[in-house]
Amino acid sequence: MVSVRKSHQMTQTNFEQWLSSLEISADKCQLLESIWLENKSKHEIDEECQTKSLEMVEILATLNLDKDSLAAAFLIPLVEYSYLDLTFIEENYSKSVFLLCKGVSQMEAIKALQQSQSNKVSVNQVDNIRKMLLAMVEDVRAVVIKLAERLCTLRIVKDADEESRVLVAKETANIYAPLANRLGIGQLKWELEDISFRYLHPEVYKKIAKLLDETRLDREKYMVDFVDNLSKQLVDLNIECEVYGRPKHIFSICKKMQQKSLDFEQLFDVRAVRIVVEKLQDCYGALGIVHTNWQHLPNEFDDYVATPKPNGYQSIHTVVLGPEGKSIEVQIRTKQMHDDAELGVAAHWRYKEGSAHGKTSGFDEKVSWLRKILQWQEDVTESGELIEELRSQVFEDRIYVFTPNGDVVDLPNGSTPLDFAYYIHSNVGHCCIGAKVFGRIVPFTYQLKTGDKIEVLTSKTPNPSRDWLNPNLHYIHAPRARAKVQNFFKLQDRDKHISQGKDLLEQELLKHDLTHVDLMSTSKRFNIKSEDDLYVAIGSGHARLQQVVNHLQQENEKSKPPVELDPQSLVKPKYHQPKSAVDANGITVSGVGNLLTHMAKCCHPVPGDEIIGFITQGRGISVHRLDCEQLANALQQQPEREVEVQWGEENTQHYQVTVQTIAVDRQGLVRDISTIIANERVSIVGMESRTDHVKQTVAMSLTIEIANNEMLSRLISKLLQLDDVIEARRL
Repeated sequence: MVSVRKSHQMTQTNFEQWLSSLEISADKCQLLESIWLENKSKHEIDEECQTKSLEMVEILATLNLDKDSLAAAFLIPLVEYSYLDLTFIEENYSKSVFLLCKGVSQMEAIKALQQSQSNKVSVNQVDNIRKMLLAMVEDVRAVVIKLAERLCTLRIVKDADEESRVLVAKETANIYAPLANRLGIGQLKWELEDISFRYLHPEVYKKIAKLLDETRLDREKYMVDFVDNLSKQLVDLNIECEVYGRPKHIFSICKKMQQKSLDFEQLFDVRAVRIVVEKLQDCYGALGIVHTNWQHLPNEFDDYVATPKPNGYQSIHTVVLGPEGKSIEVQIRTKQMHDDAELGVAAHWRYKEGSAHGKTSGFDEKVSWLRKILQWQEDVTESGELIEELRSQVFEDRIYVFTPNGDVVDLPNGSTPLDFAYYIHSNVGHCCIGAKVFGRIVPFTYQLKTGDKIEVLTSKTPNPSRDWLNPNLHYIHAPRARAKVQNFFKLQDRDKHISQGKDLLEQELLKHDLTHVDLMSTSKRFNIKSEDDLYVAIGSGHARLQQVVNHLQQENEKSKPPVELDPQSLVKPKYHQPKSAVDANGITVSGVGNLLTHMAKCCHPVPGDEIIGFITQGRGISVHRLDCEQLANALQQQPEREVEVQWGEENTQHYQVTVQTIAVDRQGLVRDISTIIANERVSIVGMESRTDHVKQTVAMSLTIEIANNEMLSRLISKLLQLDDVIEARRL
């Protein structure tokens, strides 16, 4: 069955006549006319694009969609044919119209569902599919508009080459027709199926169409007599109803012939009647009249009123033997059931003007749409690696939950109410004191499920708990939420570190009799912007207290006036103290000459670290950091092998150290880290990374060459300032 619409014959001269034929409200007419006149004056729109715009509007008008949907339907072909772009629509039309156009464009990701099972779905495709599903659930109008657009595209490729027709028909039959069926929009489903079937199997289509046409006259006369008789029987029993012969769809006829291995003459429902009543009880009253007056076939009876189909379809189906023993299929349903079957989700639309129930019913409808759309996704990707890839990357690792207002939130699988709260806003998470799911209080460790509706309970002041960061307690699952909690405590600890660092520095300066010092002279050396930053660096351990004091002593010496020399001292012989021998590693060994030394690989000491030597057997002196655990174990067994060592005064060596960073996995992270290291003039010797897909984090071990501890502290400080870096430390 293929519908013929008024837009197929419309020309630019009779737009108003076509618009009035739609029988839509005045405000819808006014909006469409303004769009028509505006774009007609700006663009020379070709006939194909114009026809597609008008036909899409005509299709959606019969589905009773609102004015924003009709406006979006008008504009989408203009975007497709490059007369407009989404930016222009965002700037010149309402937010609702823009979001609908954007949602329809996002549904292009649907093509990824058609990949063969040998193909892998790329990361970008998976991300696009996720966005598409969210757009479909958030506003199902975008789905209905896309189905109308696909129906128009099928008509446009009618005169194209066979390859193009078959390609579009396959995509429609495999993707869009099942989607229309899942959403219960029978009015579009049948037409999508019939036109696709005509392109894919033209010979079979023509054969069935010819058989239907050959029997049409006889069947019509037979059906008129049957309908008149049935109507009289129903009126006599005071059942208000409408009785008419319903059209047959060629695709459904062929499908039934194949499924039941029947010839055309053996089909029960070539002759079909539909009874549309007012009340539910009248359905069974009408059924009693049909079965009383004509013999019915028990095996051909289905009560979809008592047991609706998965897409919500309701109707009573029965087959009876009419006059001359010919089979007739009778469908009985209420007016509401009929609207549901023909319009699906559009029949219950809450975006219509004047609806007072939009917000209250929106959540239940969206949950229902979500289930249907997820089921449709599995229907059309039944085999191979594609469905496994989508399950693992789009569905199994993601959940779709709802705010109290019905907005959809996309979270990692395993997320908790705290993850949801931090997704909404950092302050909502910080102030969270509890959560409700469907009005019931749940613990913070509750794992959210797709379809849950969550309400966050908050206090007036932020009060996160450090227990939330304990991975063994399972309060938080998402890395981004964890990073926000860590940042809160990092800022909260700042005051404590300022106090501790100030006390430590003042005590040390007093000990060295440094009363007047310029703390800001350390800004370049320790990468700080204020005195408080210096106190924080000392209190948190990112800057060593002794290094700061040594630097301040040097600056203090430089600021003193030069000492006047005694002239007699110039003629006195100078005594030159012999320099301590410095080896190739820049190390001097107290009381001993130039001995063989090497840097311990367990702790990788660098200039600025407090060090100590350990006499090895055959490899000279191993130089360790003073806090090295392996050194402590060795000295516990052989304390006599300890020897004092110091860094040389003029050390130009570079030393290898390993820095570990843990960060939220994102694009460009390695580039950002490498840029910081390069800016510090530090060489990277090696890099290893491990990605945790569950927590969405990456751990990187960077082996670098540095000259001293100060350079290392500055580098770590800058790494910690980088977005999404959770931890950076020396190993």
